Amino acid sequence: MNSLNKKQILGSLLGVALITLAACKKDDPTAPITPPTSASAFTITDLGNNTNKVEGSSSASFTFTSNKQWLLQGFVYVEDGATLTIEPGTVIKGDKNSKGTLIIKRGAKINATGTSTQPIVFTSNQAAGSRDYGDWGGIILCGRANNNQPGGEATVEGGPDAYYGGGSSPNDADNSGTMQYVRIEFPGIALQPNQEINGLTLGAVGSGTTIDHIQVSYSGDDSYEWFGGTVNVRNIVAFRGWDDDFDTDNGFRGKGQFCLGLRDPSIADQSGSNGFESDNDASGSTAAPYTMPIFSNVTFFGPYAVSGGTPNTQFKRAAHIRRNSRCNAYNTVFAGYPTGILLDGTLTEADAANNDLQIHGCVVAGCPSALETASGSTFDITSWFNTNGWGNSVLPNVSDLGLSTPIALNAPVLLPNGGSPLLSGADFTGHASDPFFQQVTFRGAFGTQDWTAGWCNWDPQNTAY
Repeated sequence: MNSLNKKQILGSLLGVALITLAACKKDDPTAPITPPTSASAFTITDLGNNTNKVEGSSSASFTFTSNKQWLLQGFVYVEDGATLTIEPGTVIKGDKNSKGTLIIKRGAKINATGTSTQPIVFTSNQAAGSRDYGDWGGIILCGRANNNQPGGEATVEGGPDAYYGGGSSPNDADNSGTMQYVRIEFPGIALQPNQEINGLTLGAVGSGTTIDHIQVSYSGDDSYEWFGGTVNVRNIVAFRGWDDDFDTDNGFRGKGQFCLGLRDPSIADQSGSNGFESDNDASGSTAAPYTMPIFSNVTFFGPYAVSGGTPNTQFKRAAHIRRNSRCNAYNTVFAGYPTGILLDGTLTEADAANNDLQIHGCVVAGCPSALETASGSTFDITSWFNTNGWGNSVLPNVSDLGLSTPIALNAPVLLPNGGSPLLSGADFTGHASDPFFQQVTFRGAFGTQDWTAGWCNWDPQNTAY
């Protein structure tokens, strides 16, 4: 394992395709940029001030050590067979001008194992007080698990020269490494319509991969997006994102537990910002495997649940399940969005009626329109949601949850108060009986312990790195 402490390290060459830029989908959180367009050797340059610049593509394993800061210049690739190791407490910055982005390709691994007292931090290279949405690209992990794209593989969104999926030989247990106690701040860029780099992009990542205790903050697109795959996640936070918190597509079938989506009321995407957004694929086809994630113990705090001014009118739903997705939610709190849950489309409604799409033990609170279907639908979502034994409920106000609301963004109090209805009523039947899930008694992301304490940062704009 080579440590990146030399002035120049040469690796393999990799060409990056030229991208023709079009108008961005965002309300311009970032100006359009041109990614690297020519072959680039893997190089490390000592910039002084205890900082190394990293660029290009490496076929050899290497380490980001905590005694240096690391600057990602353009698209930085870890190639098939190589492992990037990152020591606890390491700070990695994405270059704003070149939109630095880290891409772990199929067959490569990342070993980013921070701790609660020494989290690994990916952040902007701009000074405190001058950081913004989309200062850099983000992190992209590509694996060889199954998905529903033609031929079992596809190029990752956003322009990188990288495929996800195992093609004709998928491996749902594929291992892309470990990410634990990692913060990802000010990432997310929109290069073209429907061609965005998210805070953390997971393309056909397999269940052999470990992902937990991740905070994505101020992403210029989705905080997290899954394209197929089977990777499971725990203890993840989407903080003050621009578009959706958790976006699942293209046959994603992993599981997630203890997840938080916390929004800035003033910031939303012109396409409509949601907590969950879930599609089987872009056309809503019957392509298999179906997008069928199972989430439990998620809390979404939308604009009406958070202090901070007049809510942006582009906020839409805490959960938008559409295009034949079978997204499952258990023991989840949908709070303070204009709409709580929207089941969108006849195929999605049929999935719900057939119990392929299950929502149990969930609470919709403080959403003016709690439950919706698409215009013209005859599906009775209210009767379905209130099915006896499923333990779902609608509360008129966010305050009915027994939380310290409205939530203060810079110092959120996340635990339910004594007597809160969230401290009991969890349901782990049906799809949630899977052994992955910790069968806690509470609903929402938190019971009596704040698992964000010590490693999350609620004010990265003003943190000196």
